[in-house]
Amino acid sequence: MEQGTLYIISTPIGNLEDITYRAVRVLSEVDCIASEDTRRACILLNHYNIKNRLTSYFEHNEKTKTATLIDLLKTGKNVALISEAGTPTISDPGYRIIAEAIKCEITVVPIPGACAAITALSVSGLPVHRFAFEGFLPPKTGKRKILFTKLADEERTLIFYESPYRICSALKDMIEILGDRKAVFAREITKLHEETLRGKLTEILEALESRKIKGEITLLVEGNTANTHN
Repeated sequence: MEQGTLYIISTPIGNLEDITYRAVRVLSEVDCIASEDTRRACILLNHYNIKNRLTSYFEHNEKTKTATLIDLLKTGKNVALISEAGTPTISDPGYRIIAEAIKCEITVVPIPGACAAITALSVSGLPVHRFAFEGFLPPKTGKRKILFTKLADEERTLIFYESPYRICSALKDMIEILGDRKAVFAREITKLHEETLRGKLTEILEALESRKIKGEITLLVEGNTANTHN
């Protein structure tokens, strides 16, 4: 029996129009859609009148659901994997099922689209020819400082995801360890309250400390320029 195909589909990070024609078509055609957040997925699927079978696939059921979905693929069914928003596996679940599919010689096809890190980088004004994506910062100050110490000599532009509840403390740790570098604070990218702040880390911290911060944040920081030449 011919095996099915696993599609890794990027979905909008905010604006529902930020999805490709190909992604909509494939989501309409597959036998099953595995989603990190089925409630968020329903908003997208209903918007495009997609009625296919939907199942949950998130951090706490990833191990058991991987086996179920692989069995489905082995019977010739096609499966689409989507995350809560953006590109699956980029700080989201998906690695396990992709690795298992490859092991079982199941075809894995990417359907590219939005990614918060790349979207923010594209308008940052920081060097983009080389960059290092570090994902979500550790929640504890001690571990954050250890990470920043390891990255102190990194010359590439640094990209992080952070919670609105910890962004100010994270900025303080950065300033202490990395120094007062150029940075970009991107919040709610592509959404109604989209915001971009550019400046030194101290300037961004000062702007944020006096207000309540909400939404999803991407923080970009200039790499170490001490050993680079213009």
